[in-house]
Amino acid sequence: MKLGSLKSDSRDGRLTIVSRDLSRCADAADIAPSLREALESWAAVEPALRERAAQLESGQWSASAPFDPAKLASPLPRAFQWADGSAYLSHMRLVRKARGAELPADAETNPMLYQGGSDIFLAPTDDIALRDTEWGLDFEAEIAVITDDVPRGTTAAQAGSHIKLVMLCNDISLREVMRTELQKGFGFFQSKPASAFSPVCATPDELGAAWDGGKLCLPLVSTFNGQWFGAPDAGKDLSFDFPALIAHAAMTRDLAAGTIIGSGTVSNNDYATVGSSCLAEKRMIDIIEKGSTEIAFMKPGDTIRIEMFDADGASIFGAIDQKVVAG
Repeated sequence: MKLGSLKSDSRDGRLTIVSRDLSRCADAADIAPSLREALESWAAVEPALRERAAQLESGQWSASAPFDPAKLASPLPRAFQWADGSAYLSHMRLVRKARGAELPADAETNPMLYQGGSDIFLAPTDDIALRDTEWGLDFEAEIAVITDDVPRGTTAAQAGSHIKLVMLCNDISLREVMRTELQKGFGFFQSKPASAFSPVCATPDELGAAWDGGKLCLPLVSTFNGQWFGAPDAGKDLSFDFPALIAHAAMTRDLAAGTIIGSGTVSNNDYATVGSSCLAEKRMIDIIEKGSTEIAFMKPGDTIRIEMFDADGASIFGAIDQKVVAG
């Protein structure tokens, strides 16, 4: 089952069901007004949502409308919690090596998470407004999951059952602002403006064999200014899968339904072949291999498209397709 949120007067959007081939939508606001409210009553509303999704697939739902990504907000236009990880140590190693820093001693056993702003998310086709090109605007192509209520103390073995939906993310970063924030040792804030998510999120069963219960095993394709940028496999070189990240987040607190957990920048060890998922990584590779880089961060007019395709070449979640504008 695939779900989305139509833009509406409500800050939470209007719940819609999307066909498997991303061609049609069926309004579902009579089942739950928004995806946020659906997640808060998931056990009660899921059967009705699945029944309507089946009717949409079979053509029995006559009130369908064409799928238009421009009319969709991110699946959750806002959320009570958004926690993003850094689960691909191949990415961390490159970034740290380029600045002469070592990985934390427990990097391979203790996940890293930061709590991002979740009061506003950009829609998947929204422009990215940039006030100052010196801030070092970068995209970050990631995988994210949405949970139901996760009790405090949930283990990794238990956490998989709490993953209800999967989607893509552009975790937008301001790299030059980040430098000074990291020096303070108190985490990100100004360097992490609103993120964007794919037009559609999918239940894990919709992903078939590509979902192994804890990670999504397909290439994540980034196209920068119309040119292929990278397609690392999201299932490879992942040091912490989503159940591990959820258990880490829930160690000392309950996680409310609608919590979003991100993987961090998708990265593979064979980056020379598969490319990267952010400009910072490309820059770090240049610095390591050449001593310097001429790769610039994003500026007004630049575009980024992030998408994932199934084994038959069909888009699974639709595309995050954004343009940078002066703002």
